[in-house]
Amino acid sequence: MVTTQAAPTAAGAPQPHKEKIPEGGETEKDYKLVTFAEGDPGNPKNWSKGYKWYCTMVVAITCFVVAFCSSVITADVDSVAHEFGISHEAALLPITVFVVGFGVGPMVFAPLSEVFGRQIIYGTTLLVAVVFTIPCAVSKNIGTLIVCRLIDGIAFSAPMTLVGGTLADLWRNEERGVPMAAFSAAPFIGPAIGPLVGGWLCLAGWRWLYWIQLIFSFIVWILISFTVKETYAPTILGRRAKNLRKQTSDNSYVSEGDLDQRPFSERMSVFLIRPFQLLFRELIVLLISLYMSVLYGLLYMFFVAYPIIFEGGKGYSHGITGLMFIPLAVGVICSALCAPLVNKHYLKQVQKYNGKPPAEIRLIPMMVSCWFIPIGLFIFAWSSYPHLTWVGPCLAGFPIGFGFIFLYNSANNYLVDSYQHQAASALAAKTFIRSFWGAGTVLFTEQMYHRMGDQWASTFLAFLGLLCCAIPFGFWKFGARIRKRSRYAYGGDDVDDSQSSDIENQKEIVDPNAPLVHDSLALERARSYVSNP
Repeated sequence: MVTTQAAPTAAGAPQPHKEKIPEGGETEKDYKLVTFAEGDPGNPKNWSKGYKWYCTMVVAITCFVVAFCSSVITADVDSVAHEFGISHEAALLPITVFVVGFGVGPMVFAPLSEVFGRQIIYGTTLLVAVVFTIPCAVSKNIGTLIVCRLIDGIAFSAPMTLVGGTLADLWRNEERGVPMAAFSAAPFIGPAIGPLVGGWLCLAGWRWLYWIQLIFSFIVWILISFTVKETYAPTILGRRAKNLRKQTSDNSYVSEGDLDQRPFSERMSVFLIRPFQLLFRELIVLLISLYMSVLYGLLYMFFVAYPIIFEGGKGYSHGITGLMFIPLAVGVICSALCAPLVNKHYLKQVQKYNGKPPAEIRLIPMMVSCWFIPIGLFIFAWSSYPHLTWVGPCLAGFPIGFGFIFLYNSANNYLVDSYQHQAASALAAKTFIRSFWGAGTVLFTEQMYHRMGDQWASTFLAFLGLLCCAIPFGFWKFGARIRKRSRYAYGGDDVDDSQSSDIENQKEIVDPNAPLVHDSLALERARSYVSNP
C-alpha cells in the first residue's frame, strides 16, 4: 500500500487520497486517508512555541505537584503514629503505598492514553486524585489513610507516565532536550520541597499536610483539564476523520488509527503486556530502569535518613531538618538550568551525524554526571557524625541533586530515542520498577542505618551508585549492537512533519487479497513515534 501526504484544503483539513482498505480482512474498498499536511496547524508540533512551552510547563508543574504530594507527609510521621496508636513502620505505609501506586498506574494509563488520547486521561485521573485526598485529610484510622493514599498514588501516576509522550508529541527530536529537562526536574524538586514545606506546615497539625495537597492538585487539575489541548496525533487525526465523515456523509475518510481493526480487548492485552516485554526482554530498558530505581530509592531513603542524621543525631526540629533539603533542590535546579548547554551540544552532534545521531549520544551527559551521586554520598556519609557541623551533610545534597537531573534526563531521552514507537511503554516499564524499589526503601532504611551505622549505611549507598556508573559507559560501547538485535528498538529515522510516515514511504507491492490490518509493524510505524506502547 502506497500513500502520499495530503495537501491542505481551503478549510484547513488535509485532502486525503484515494486508497484501499480491507473490509473484513479479505476484500478491499476505497478509502481516503486523513493525515497531517506540511505546516498543518492541527499538528501539535506546529503549534506556536509559546503555547507549546505553556503546555510543557503545565504538565511539568503537575509532575512537581505529584512528587510534592508523595513526600510532604514524611515531615511528620510520628504524629500519625501517635494519634492512631500504631508503630512508626505502620505510619510509613501511606508513603509506601502511594509510591507503589506510581508503579501500578502506568501499566494501565500508558495503553489507555494510546486508545483514548492524553487529555482525557490527565483530566479524569487528576480529578480522582483530588477527590480521594479529602478522605486522607479527615481520616479517623490508618486503614482509610492507606487505602486512599494507594488510590491517590495510582491516579497521580498518570501525569508521570504521560508527560514523556506529551513532550514528544509537542517537540521534534532536536528540540526535546530543554523541555525534557523541565519535566525531569519536577520529580526531584517536588520530593525535596515536600519535607521543607511540610516541616513547618505540620506545626498546624499533620492533617494540613493533606489539605495542602488538595489545594495544589485542584489547581493543576483545572489548568491541565481546561487549558491544555489534546496532543496525541492519532487521536487528533481520528477526530478529524470522524468530523469529515459526518460533514460529507462519506464513510471512506479514515485515519491511520482506524486501520487497526482489532477488538479493543485484543489491543489492550497487547498494550498491557508490552511494558513487561520491554522490561524483561530489552537489556537497555532493564539496566536503565535499575539505575533509575537506585536513584529513586536514594531520594526516598533521604526522607528517612535526614531525620536520623539531623533530628536523631543533632536534635533539630522537623522544620530545621526540612531546611537541610534546600541544597538538594538547588542542585536539581542548577542542573536544569544547564539543560540549554546540553541541548546545544546535542544539536552540534545532530549536525555532525547529518541529522541522524545515534541514540547513544544522549548518554554523554550521563557519563559525565554519574560521578556526582557517589561523591555526594561519600561526603554525606563521613560528615554526618553528631559532633560535626551540619554543613557537610547538608551541602552533600547539592552534588547529588545536580547529578539526579542529568542522569534522569539522559535516561529518558535515551529510552525515547532508542524505542521511539514504544517510548510510552519503555517509560512505563522504568516507572514500574523504579516506584516499587522506591516504596520498599522507605520501609527498611531506618533499620539499615541502625544496624550498619549512619556512616557505613551511606557509604554502602555510595558504592552502589559507583557501581551503576558502569551502565552508561557500557551502553556507549555496546548500545548500538544491542539495539540492532532488538525486535522493539527503533531502527528508522525520526519522523519529520514535512515528510510522509514510514508506511507512506513503503514501496512494496502488497497482495490485494492480504488483510492489511494485520501488518502490525506497518501500523506501529504509521503512528507517532511515542504513540504505541
